[in-house]
Amino acid sequence: MSTVNISLFAQLLQLIERNSFDKLVKEHNTDKHNKGFNTWSHFVSMLFMQLSGVSSLRDISNGLRSATGNLNHLGLVQSPSKSTISYQNKHRDYNVFMDLFYSLLDKYEPSLARRRKYARRLKRKIFIMDSSIIPLSLSLFDWAKFRTKKGALKLHAVLDYDTGLPSYACITDGKKHDVKEAKQLMFPSDSVLVVDRAYVDYAWLNNLDSSGVIFVTRLKSNADIEILESFLTNEKHEHILSDQDIKLTGFYTIQKYPNKLRVVKVYDEQNDQYLYLLTNQMFWTADTISQLYKARWDVEVFFKHLKQLFRVKSFVGTSSNAVRIQMWCSMIGMLLIRFLKIKAEYKWNLSNLISFLRMNIFVKINLWKWVNNPFKKAEKPPPQKSLFD
Repeated sequence: MSTVNISLFAQLLQLIERNSFDKLVKEHNTDKHNKGFNTWSHFVSMLFMQLSGVSSLRDISNGLRSATGNLNHLGLVQSPSKSTISYQNKHRDYNVFMDLFYSLLDKYEPSLARRRKYARRLKRKIFIMDSSIIPLSLSLFDWAKFRTKKGALKLHAVLDYDTGLPSYACITDGKKHDVKEAKQLMFPSDSVLVVDRAYVDYAWLNNLDSSGVIFVTRLKSNADIEILESFLTNEKHEHILSDQDIKLTGFYTIQKYPNKLRVVKVYDEQNDQYLYLLTNQMFWTADTISQLYKARWDVEVFFKHLKQLFRVKSFVGTSSNAVRIQMWCSMIGMLLIRFLKIKAEYKWNLSNLISFLRMNIFVKINLWKWVNNPFKKAEKPPPQKSLFD
């Protein structure tokens, strides 16, 4: 089928192989008793919500209905009613959408051959791990208890520094501590893991060290330490204030982590604060350690874009299953949009790309021509003949 004859949304859906999708549906048996609204139709509806920016079930239904004549290009027979979407959001297993995200990640992440400065220099895989709270109203989402009067989910993500895409993601209740989720993960030997202070569990850090994983994090302010040796810092890097080898001296902490550690003190001019960076890498320059921790901003940007550009703050369903379906579809939307951004010849800003896509979502134009050259140059008008010629 010619891509000129189908919409941008339909072409974006072509990035998802239907055979692979149908295989996941069969594994999870999510088309049983579908009553005409199968898993693909459900997925298209929820992805349309994320990419078009609509905020209600009625808007999803009416938005797809406005594409009359193009629905078959989307793999739909008819536009779903809002009650149908609501019912399936509550009852269809969200795990099929989670597995779809991971299958797409496996397909598109290896093709994003973008190596960054420190990843290229260190010749190691760099991972950045963090979590972000998704606030929920406890009166509406009574299953998502977080604090006495607040509800929340927590999105845990491990970002691959080479690609800027999550290599792992998990949605848990808001109460789950970051370290508990981190302890379930395995990182390859010789890789680098960058985390913040919330992940400082000395027994876990010792396990990482034993596995050959290099970690960069922040030293807790109440840590009992002994300075073993101090080193001269490079005058070229004024933000590096000190570089020291230390050992933990607390009664319990020294049992959990008996090995030598390193602390690099840096000044963060942007936030006007001093940071004590903790690492088990004893030989790299202090500036390399500081730059690695600075790279942690990437995961903050990822969460920021997810919350600002996709529907993860207001939900069209109140059940735990409905919320998770919407969250995983937002992650799939983010994955597809970032893939377009990285592969495009035009230097898109992510927010501009999603905004322009929303304005043209049902426009029939070649997707890659549009992504590579969104602004066609105006053709010069033909020269006008003089009245006296």
